[in-house]
Amino acid sequence: MSNLKYRILAIAVMIAASLWTLFPRTVIERVSRNGEFVYDTVQRVPLKRGLDLQGGMHLSLELDLSQGTVADQSDALDQAIRVIRNRIDEFGVAEPVVQKSGNNRIIVELPGIEDAERAAAVVQQAAFLQFQITDKTQALERAIPRLDQIARDQNLVPAAGQPPGGAAAPAGGLDIFKPQVDSQAPVGDSTAAAGAVATADSAAPAGTQGPFSRAVQQGQIPGQFFVAQSDVPLLRSLLENPAIEAALPPGKVARWGADSVVLGGRVYRELYLLDSRPIITGEYITDARPNQSAQEGTVVSFTLNAEGGRRFRLETGRHLKDYMAIVLDDKVITAPIIQSAIGRRGQISLGGRNLQEAQDLSLVLRAGALQTPLKIMESRSIGPSLGQDAVESGKRAGVLGVILVVVVMVGYYRFSGLLAVAGLVIFAVLTAGMLAGLGAVLTLPGIAGFVLSIGMAVDANVLIFERMREELDAGRTVRSAVDSGFRNALSAIIDSNVTTALTAVVLYQFGSGPVRGFAVTLLAGIAASMITAIFVVRTFFLIWLDRRTTPQTLSI
Repeated sequence: MSNLKYRILAIAVMIAASLWTLFPRTVIERVSRNGEFVYDTVQRVPLKRGLDLQGGMHLSLELDLSQGTVADQSDALDQAIRVIRNRIDEFGVAEPVVQKSGNNRIIVELPGIEDAERAAAVVQQAAFLQFQITDKTQALERAIPRLDQIARDQNLVPAAGQPPGGAAAPAGGLDIFKPQVDSQAPVGDSTAAAGAVATADSAAPAGTQGPFSRAVQQGQIPGQFFVAQSDVPLLRSLLENPAIEAALPPGKVARWGADSVVLGGRVYRELYLLDSRPIITGEYITDARPNQSAQEGTVVSFTLNAEGGRRFRLETGRHLKDYMAIVLDDKVITAPIIQSAIGRRGQISLGGRNLQEAQDLSLVLRAGALQTPLKIMESRSIGPSLGQDAVESGKRAGVLGVILVVVVMVGYYRFSGLLAVAGLVIFAVLTAGMLAGLGAVLTLPGIAGFVLSIGMAVDANVLIFERMREELDAGRTVRSAVDSGFRNALSAIIDSNVTTALTAVVLYQFGSGPVRGFAVTLLAGIAASMITAIFVVRTFFLIWLDRRTTPQTLSI
């Protein structure tokens, strides 16, 4: 009797544990509210759904080799997969798929993602962060005549007298920008504020006709220039020309600002000349967090490791009162002045950008940079309506399968079949609990695996019941027939389930996406079916036998 009590207690614990894993949890998720994506507290059952059930995104990515060849494409692809996985883990996607397809493609599936543009940007962004000192030697000013001459020699300029981009070109060389206010923001151990704001001097003298001298106007801080938005396409193409690039001052590199600015009623884009050698890169970042302050707006606070902090303190100590450009993916985010040596902690000011952009920047900085840029070859969104249809079809199939199994078991095995059906109910609870506890994802093939495991759950009972019938026909008592039926059918049950489990393991190891979902559900179903058939249903028989001192017959 004591053994029976322990069995009942064990079954009760398994059921309670499964129900606890299935109990709805309060989680913080990014959801759509009135067309905008916000973070909100919602109730969710821990059992996750895959891309085919709840909708989401499918991305196909390749290495972007337009900016140069890659020595080892396989290694670059593996590094990109690691970085994307880290980013998606930070992004909060439940059970994403990130895998290599062929020799040059990465497949990314993001279940439940509705903000397609944001997800694609997070996955694709290179996130290569550099801290570079702005030029203070007026090297670009001295090189502009040479750059203009190269542009004319190679016929890269518009017709004489026509300003690039159709803009009303200011005449007279470099138009000096005069500041309204002195907004040179200090940078300390934890501050990196936005650069200075300036307005255009409208009284510019007549000047030359070279594209650089016409379009490039000097800014307020060393190494900073402004280009009218209408001239940006031409200047961008000129700076990408190999001859122009080779004529830039040695040890210097030109970088565009990340955002446009409005000065004197016109829209400009910042252009910076920087030291080509960065004083430090983002590889030393160990943490990055978004924040907002009344003084600086949206910021990203970052922390460097010990080596990075030592290098940063040393380099910024050498460049006191210089301007340091914070460059992300070859675009200058801001260029503050260095007032004191900076240690392990710093702060990137994003000005008027919203908190979501700061969150995404923090995410990609924590996850690391891509060594080789990626380009999106294919992007598909799967709507939730398709997923809902799949869920409903799966439910109908599951219900029909259960009904047929119940009818067959009860109609053929009578009372013993009824005990098997009771075990089937516990099987369903245990299987769902296992999937939720393991953090597995329920996919459409996974539902098929669950329906299949329902039949397998009673298959073991069929072997046991047939063995019992043989023992009863041989003249054994009911108690002896029950014991012999479970004992003698055990080896066949284990053999059949182990071979099926090995197949599921192979599917999980070499499959992907929905195939893995099928394999996981099948493995959970096999484990639950063995527990219910061998342990739970036998416990039901023992309870029935315990209530009858000498049972004469068994309805089987």
